[in-house]
Amino acid sequence: MATAPAPHRTATHKPALAMFAAFAAVWVFVLVALGAFTTSIGAGMAFLDWPLSNGSVNPDGWLTDVAMFAEHSHRLSGATMGLIAIALALWLHRAESRPWLRRLGWLGLLIVGLQGLIGGQRVMLDALHVPGFTMSLGQMLRVPHGVLAQLYICLLIAIAAGCSKVWIEHPVNVGPRVRRTALVCTALLLVQLTIAVFMRHNAAGLAIPTFPYSTPTNDLLPPHWDFRVALQFAHRVMALVLVVALPLLVIFVRRDRAAPLLMRAAASALFSLLVLQIFLGAQIIWTFRRADVTTAHVIVGALTLATTFWLTWAAHRNAIEQPTAA
Repeated sequence: MATAPAPHRTATHKPALAMFAAFAAVWVFVLVALGAFTTSIGAGMAFLDWPLSNGSVNPDGWLTDVAMFAEHSHRLSGATMGLIAIALALWLHRAESRPWLRRLGWLGLLIVGLQGLIGGQRVMLDALHVPGFTMSLGQMLRVPHGVLAQLYICLLIAIAAGCSKVWIEHPVNVGPRVRRTALVCTALLLVQLTIAVFMRHNAAGLAIPTFPYSTPTNDLLPPHWDFRVALQFAHRVMALVLVVALPLLVIFVRRDRAAPLLMRAAASALFSLLVLQIFLGAQIIWTFRRADVTTAHVIVGALTLATTFWLTWAAHRNAIEQPTAA
């Protein structure tokens, strides 16, 4: 006689776990902000050793020297992120009934560990020359370090959303147009931010020194091309694509009658972030990459990705939480 499938275990909201997951998602932006500031002022090699800074967790002068403060604060915030990731993975493993959420916790811990290793090797291998390249091996490692940071932001948003009361108790029934557009926009943003990482770490931020045109005589195309110019131009082209794609997502969410109030609010916030990001991008050129403007541009870019990914994740909530037979 066939046995009936076991009933699906409904997830229960755990307020303390949800608050800690939300804290982790907020803390990652502290880490991103400090990393962006460190890169913007060229302080990545303020200390030549790792994991300690000048052989200490409290090196002399780090609170008064801007470069030392930026780099050491980034290291301290990274170490804190590691402790948070360990606690979150263990807490999810012990308290969470949903396998996908437990797996995300362990994946997050893996990414944090890999990020720490890459960050350390970036320092230790800074002097190792790679034949045929102008950057050393340590300098090259800045690129995967920056790309992984964007993926980790998305992962923490996914965990925090999955632990929230709204996610657990309220299904989302938005239409396929919202789901598809959100996926496309998230993919486009990841491509754009990857280009931005390559651009920042190849000193291409001013490869095209005028904006919105590519020359002082209002030409659309640069007169001369090299790798840095191509990166800068690709970044601008992708920005134009996103200027079309993101407002479309906002419109689709706002018009979908099944979209909850929180998704509508996030869509409105996304449009504001897009406008602010365009303004900051222009200011980078007009201020010749002033450190505070460049740092703000990186932070707003990360917030734009986080908001778009949250909309995507929320739009697919019912498929992610679909009951499966035991």
